Amino acid sequence: MARKLPMYKAISESIEQEMARDDNVFVMGEDVGIYGGIFGATTGLVDKFGPERIKDTPISESAFIGGALGAALKGMRPIAELMFVDFFGVTMDQIYNHIAKVHYMSNGQVKMPIVIMTAIGGGYGDAAQHSQCLYSLFAHVPGLKVVIPSNSYDAKGLMTSAIRDNNPVLCFLHKGIMGLGWITPLDEAIKDVPESPYTIPIGKGNVIKKGNDITIVTVAKMIYEALWAAKDLEKEGISVEVIDLRSLVPLDEKIIFNSVNKTGRLLVIDEDYKSYGMSGEIIALVFENIGNSLKTLPKRLAYPDIPIPYSRALEKFALPDKEKIIKVVKEMLR
Repeated sequence: MARKLPMYKAISESIEQEMARDDNVFVMGEDVGIYGGIFGATTGLVDKFGPERIKDTPISESAFIGGALGAALKGMRPIAELMFVDFFGVTMDQIYNHIAKVHYMSNGQVKMPIVIMTAIGGGYGDAAQHSQCLYSLFAHVPGLKVVIPSNSYDAKGLMTSAIRDNNPVLCFLHKGIMGLGWITPLDEAIKDVPESPYTIPIGKGNVIKKGNDITIVTVAKMIYEALWAAKDLEKEGISVEVIDLRSLVPLDEKIIFNSVNKTGRLLVIDEDYKSYGMSGEIIALVFENIGNSLKTLPKRLAYPDIPIPYSRALEKFALPDKEKIIKVVKEMLR
């Protein structure tokens, strides 16, 4: 049976079911207990599993990410919530040098089944230290898997896959589509979610909308900006195909190549910073593999290389959105 669930409830349900299935699964992080996580991803879990398995931690990200590393080395399956991805700086050594590399450096003898879930994204005026995406930084490091759901159905399936994976997985959850009351909810992100457990393979993208004139590739909340733009462009006779990557590592290159071979045009939308990121990587892959299929040069529309403003007006000015997408698509088809 399926019901419509906001993303935060879908994630909480996935964690609850995996904790019931496997006693080695536990959660740790700031305010994950009674509060249920600042973005709701552990709502109600402490009542069912108690504080031994839903562990509220001090405000010390380096300590509890390091604790998750140690627990995984001993055969546990920790889920650590890094409240905002912007706080990863103090955990850089644990994630980059240990969590990402232990499996390789032990010649495959040691598994590293850690899930780090963290909040990303702007759009609600939370300034430069609480609004970044930064997923490209983690995708750059071999040994880490990177998933970025855009709706509640995908969120549950990807979280379940992440918890069961024997590799470290970072789950990036956009605040603007979590379905929380204190951030304007996005109804399109609330999907039918089956009650029973299910998985979505990590590394499998999804064609959200079929089209023939141009391919738009993106993730998370930008999916909806792309869909809104595509709807308006359809009225002018422009057919847009929209691809939700769902994960950056592994990356579903096949779904991108198949679409661009058909449309001959590529636009990558990214809420992360423009330089050295997801947008440039995808364009490079397309050029290297199927460049002869292109009818025009690919383009990217990403967050400019500036600190994210606190001012909502300035933040909106910098963020990719429907209007900016429409303008670029029309330029590419001119």
